Amino acid sequence: MYEKYWNLKEKPFELTPDPRYIYYSKAHEDALTRLFYTVNDLKGAMLLTGLYGCGKTILSRVFLNELIGSKYEMALINNPRLTANELLIEIIYQLGGGLHKNESKGELLRLFNDILFTNINRGKETVLIIDEAQAIQDLETFEELRLLLNFQQNDRFLITLILIGQSELRKRLKELPQLKQRLMIDYHLNPLDEQDCYHYIEHRMRIAGAQQPIFDINAKRTVYRYSSGVPRVINGLCDMALLEGYASNKEIIDEGVLQQVIKNAQIESAWKV
Repeated sequence: MYEKYWNLKEKPFELTPDPRYIYYSKAHEDALTRLFYTVNDLKGAMLLTGLYGCGKTILSRVFLNELIGSKYEMALINNPRLTANELLIEIIYQLGGGLHKNESKGELLRLFNDILFTNINRGKETVLIIDEAQAIQDLETFEELRLLLNFQQNDRFLITLILIGQSELRKRLKELPQLKQRLMIDYHLNPLDEQDCYHYIEHRMRIAGAQQPIFDINAKRTVYRYSSGVPRVINGLCDMALLEGYASNKEIIDEGVLQQVIKNAQIESAWKV
């Protein structure tokens, strides 16, 4: 709606995890390095957590895109609110083993084992990524994930497990020390600092086609203060600021535009209450 007004090719602050828009803060680079180390060196398992909206999902998409077409066979579980059996069925299905809803647990495990060894014989490694892992409700499902790591040869794991979730996932794992001990590679993503917030805004605007600065320094400072550096909140504020600036015929996004966006958001919240 406002793209033409600001001379943009597309909207820069959509909430979808588009890998083209990832901003590599030092923390995001460190997290990605650990993800690749876990997979490439067959370390078995990794835990990646972060506050809501800090970029875990987009990071996982970048990671997956790098693995696609290489020597890895992957399963990605985006909604892990599943029983232990349902989870195993979905993993087998995503790894190309077909849909087996009525098989016994023993038969499912045999199918899974066959997939792992078939992949090894084809020169492929098996990677399982559980996103939003804090949503797992049943401790038995966590235990099933731990047991999958028992598929090993003498000198190597046959599967790599990546658990990605919000901060509360760490609390859940305290109830499962046997699984937590397997997650030796562990990283937590924090919100962006102030300078990274400024660079993040500029980066996304540039990817969307901006040829000159549109957000002035006071506007970016206000975004940082209000968002506390959480990328998803930054996206929401900046998107609405571009819309507000367009509606008000502004030539630049300044602090006044941001204050109006924040005021409107507070009025809307109060109305909903």
